[in-house]
Amino acid sequence: MTIKVGDKIPTATFTQMKDGKPTPVTSDELFGGKTVALFALPGAFTPTCSAKHVPGFVQNFDAFKAKGVDAIACVSVNDAFVMGAWGKDQGAGDKVAMLADGNGDFTRAVGLEFDASKFGMGKRSQRYSMVVKNGVVKSLNVEEPGAFDVSSAEHMLSSGELA
Repeated sequence: MTIKVGDKIPTATFTQMKDGKPTPVTSDELFGGKTVALFALPGAFTPTCSAKHVPGFVQNFDAFKAKGVDAIACVSVNDAFVMGAWGKDQGAGDKVAMLADGNGDFTRAVGLEFDASKFGMGKRSQRYSMVVKNGVVKSLNVEEPGAFDVSSAEHMLSSGELA
């Protein structure tokens, strides 16, 4: 079952590269007492994800902060080393937390997994974004397969969901 507006984020542990080593980050640490703009995508270094999705959030970091967002997080079913390298490549720095959902546990728990085996990619995350306030989903934007529109930084900023 897919998570919906009003649901509590499931308990999960992500992995993030910090000081050169994989470091666990729990959903409680990430979402507790904060407003988080979270977006997820099928894979690091993939064309749309690298050319449009991550850059939009990096470039609009100040606009998100101005709207009361405490943190921006990117989730992908990749390992922490790949997410760390991709974050460096994208200039994410301290603007976007690049979170690995290596086994896809969070992705399955929110009901947004898809099978990309026919592309040689295995089980992956659908492309989506959500605003989470103190661990509760306030908005959810799931893309149609192959699309990139409602999960973009620009859509989140202009849709009123951060009001």
